[in-house]
Amino acid sequence: MKRVIGIDLGSRRIGVALSDGLGLTAQPHTTIARHGGSRDIAAIGAEVQAAGAQHIVVGLPLNPEGEEGPAALRARVFAEKLHAALAVPVDLIDESFSTVEAEVPLLAADVSRARRKQVVDKLAAAVILQRWLDSHRREMAR
Repeated sequence: MKRVIGIDLGSRRIGVALSDGLGLTAQPHTTIARHGGSRDIAAIGAEVQAAGAQHIVVGLPLNPEGEEGPAALRARVFAEKLHAALAVPVDLIDESFSTVEAEVPLLAADVSRARRKQVVDKLAAAVILQRWLDSHRREMAR
């Protein structure tokens, strides 16, 4: 399977995760500081190229009722710009509670608040990517 990059799109940082070569697991990779527009696209493009990724998954922030709000619209627009700029397939997947899920092991390990802020975005990206990998594998098995 091709390598896939997972994106947790935050207002200050972009979390990035990578799949393994078999498409079974997602690993946290890096965090990119947000600078806006084309600079964010270029930074993700550099990660895609460095990893040899052929697919991107962007987290879609749904509200508690499972509906799309302003944040989801921003994620959709960003995904469209990524696809147009990088000519790589881009999928969206529900990212509900991905940050909370990413923080659980950090809290259990008593990681400081400052350190959690440094790593939670890339861990959330790994949660998002793992959800996509799992759902994609189930679809392929049908």
